[in-house]
Amino acid sequence: MNNFSYTKVSSPQDVFKEMDGDIRNKIIAGGTNITDLLKYFITKADKLVDINPITQYNSIIRLDDGGVRIGALHTNAQTAYDPIIEERYPLLSKAILAGASAQIRNMATNGGNLMQRTRCYYFYDITTPCNKRDPGSGCSALTGYNRIHAILGQSENCIAVFPSDMCVALAALNAVINISGPDGERALPFAAFHRLPGDTPQIDNNLKHGELITSIDLPPAGFEKNYCYLKLRDRSSYSFALVSVASAFRLENGIIEEARIALGGVANKPWRIVEAEDFLKQKQPSRENFSKAAEIILNGAKGYQHNTFKIELAKRAIVRSCLMALNPETQRPGAKPSR
Repeated sequence: MNNFSYTKVSSPQDVFKEMDGDIRNKIIAGGTNITDLLKYFITKADKLVDINPITQYNSIIRLDDGGVRIGALHTNAQTAYDPIIEERYPLLSKAILAGASAQIRNMATNGGNLMQRTRCYYFYDITTPCNKRDPGSGCSALTGYNRIHAILGQSENCIAVFPSDMCVALAALNAVINISGPDGERALPFAAFHRLPGDTPQIDNNLKHGELITSIDLPPAGFEKNYCYLKLRDRSSYSFALVSVASAFRLENGIIEEARIALGGVANKPWRIVEAEDFLKQKQPSRENFSKAAEIILNGAKGYQHNTFKIELAKRAIVRSCLMALNPETQRPGAKPSR
C-alpha cells in the first residue's frame, strides 16, 4: 500500500475543499472496498478524506410525497433492518441481506455500495491486462476464465460485471440518487448512474470526481405485497451472484398492473428492460408470460467460453423469481415457488 495522508471532515464544503479537484485524493466512508483497492495497488491515493462525521447523511426519513430518503452514510445493515424499509421496501431489505457478510454490512455504507468496483479476477490481478484498471491494456477475461462475467451490455473492451445486490433492488424500485458537489446539488435517476463499458470501461458511473452522494430517494411504491430477490451463486453465503433477480408486481384482481424486473451479475450495471415489464402489463401472472418476458430481457445476450450457461440460468431465474414474488412467503428457506 502506498503512503497517503488522512483527514476527517464534518461538512460537504470541507469535502470539496480537501478533494481540491485532484483525482489522487479519494473519499472513504465504510472503506470495505477502497481499502482492498489500495492494498492490492489497484488504485492510489495521496489523501483519504473520511466523510463519516457528516451526520446529516446518516439517517432515514419519510418524504412529503410518501417516499423515503436513505442517507448515503447509513450502513447497509442499518438500512436493511430499519422498520420503515422492512415494512415499505422489503425487496430492498432482502437484497441487502443477500450481499456480503454481516460484518461487512455493518461497515459498508449505502453510498459506498453504489460506488463499489467489479470483482473480476483480472481487475484484481495487477500482473494481467485490464482495461478497467489500465485503459488500453486489453481485457484478459475475453479469452481467460470468464465464468462469472457479463452476458449483456458488454463490449470488446470489458466483460466485467457490477457486484452489488442492493443496487439491483434500487434499479427495480426506480430510486433517485441525490448528489452534492462544488457546483451545487443534482438528482440523478438510478438508471442513469452506472455506465456500460463501451470504449471507457475505466469509468464505472456518472459521478464526477469530487462530488458526493448524499442520499437515495425511494418512491412511494414499494411493492411490499408482491416482491422477490433471488440470488444464484456458487455457495450460499459470502459469494457474489452468478445471476440475481429483483422482481416486483402490483396486482389487481389477479392481473398485473405494474411489473419491475432487474438483473444482477449479468452486466456492468443492474440490467432492466422496460419493454419486458410493459409486455407483462394487463396479463395474468403465469409461468408462460414470465418466460416470454425473460426472453425479451435476455435478447441479444452473448456468452463466452465459460459462461454461456448464464443465459439459460438467467431466464430460469427470472421465471422463478417472478413466481416467488406472487407469494413472498415462498422466499423462506425450503419453501417451494408458486406454480
